[in-house]
Amino acid sequence: MAVVLGPNRYGKAETRVVRVTRDGDVHRIKDCNVSVALSGDMTEAHISGSNAAVLPTDTQKNTVFAYAKKYGISQIEEFARLLARHFTRSQPAVHRARVAIEEYSWERIPKGPSWSFARAGGEIRTCAVHYDRNGTETVVSGLKDLVVLNTTGSEFHGFARDEYTTLEPATDRVLATEVTATWRYVPPVADYGESYEEVRRCLLEAFARTHSLSLQQTLYAMGSRVLADRPEVCEVRLTLPNRHHFLVDLTPFGLDNDNEVYFAADRPYGLIEGHVLRDDAPAATFAWE
Repeated sequence: MAVVLGPNRYGKAETRVVRVTRDGDVHRIKDCNVSVALSGDMTEAHISGSNAAVLPTDTQKNTVFAYAKKYGISQIEEFARLLARHFTRSQPAVHRARVAIEEYSWERIPKGPSWSFARAGGEIRTCAVHYDRNGTETVVSGLKDLVVLNTTGSEFHGFARDEYTTLEPATDRVLATEVTATWRYVPPVADYGESYEEVRRCLLEAFARTHSLSLQQTLYAMGSRVLADRPEVCEVRLTLPNRHHFLVDLTPFGLDNDNEVYFAADRPYGLIEGHVLRDDAPAATFAWE
């Protein structure tokens, strides 16, 4: 029996960098969590313990901070592209770099000075960039923790049944989920910031305007809306946990409950996942790794 080294990568995970841009008294803030992973000719590091090809993860962390200073952080996709190209081009042993970034939003405090902020409570913006030494690049953007809810306009009935089925059909129910969405681009992309805002709008509008017969149907409608409106996007991947809301039985207290009082159950929950893509979408290569 021969033992061989399989695919591997290493890097510095979750470097938290906050970049403040000062334009006189007007300040802007970018709060990011950056993870770097490098792969390539790392066999000897594993087999013999030689670190000749290993760029220390501490160096990777320092590079994130240095690049934040030198180039600033405008759109996280562009910052990730800069980093991925740097690591791949500067290190002969590195064949591919993956840079993933989460961005946390801050809002200006109303009636406060332009340097006062409050952490926004909405979703987290994400991206992941791969770049290899042959010049192949993929960019995937996304968001997570986007909580949405419709108080009506949702049904669920006509489902398969067996001896363990107790769920009753529903013709008017609360539909709630916490959206995790990622989308793959067809380059070039003129403005990642504008694209992010427009994809987010498409996801929200499709959720709100779809009369849902299942969360699967809603997922497909959300992905389809993005692809119809945004030509720079060729594939959307969605994860939608079903945040169940159950009507509370108030009859023991002599009270009716006409779809007014619910118990929000956090677990267990249905988990709906799916990919929606154009039929002419180019090969994903390593975009989703």
